[in-house]
Amino acid sequence: MMNIQGIMKQAQMMQKKMEEEQEKMAQQEVIGSSGAGMVKVTLNGKFDMKKLEIDKSLINPEEYDILEDLIIAAYNDAKGKVDNMMSESVKAATGGLNLGGLKLPF
Repeated sequence: MMNIQGIMKQAQMMQKKMEEEQEKMAQQEVIGSSGAGMVKVTLNGKFDMKKLEIDKSLINPEEYDILEDLIIAAYNDAKGKVDNMMSESVKAATGGLNLGGLKLPF
């Protein structure tokens, strides 16, 4: 059976690896799109929007609500990709250890 110092050392190593993964995630970017690529949103690993691209053909004052919906859809697409990226990052940092649904701070 492992002693408490060994467990603490493992926990500290895992915490350091998680911090490294968080830093890597913050540097990565994903692109979400909607409307067959006519609206694109770029997010980093902290969910900060870095870029918004809108095809000029969508800019029609009479169809403004459609444009708003497409922006939201593109953001949500990008957010889903960041969520997946984060999940893979947590698996890598914990060596596949199941943390029982623990919600991590990133």
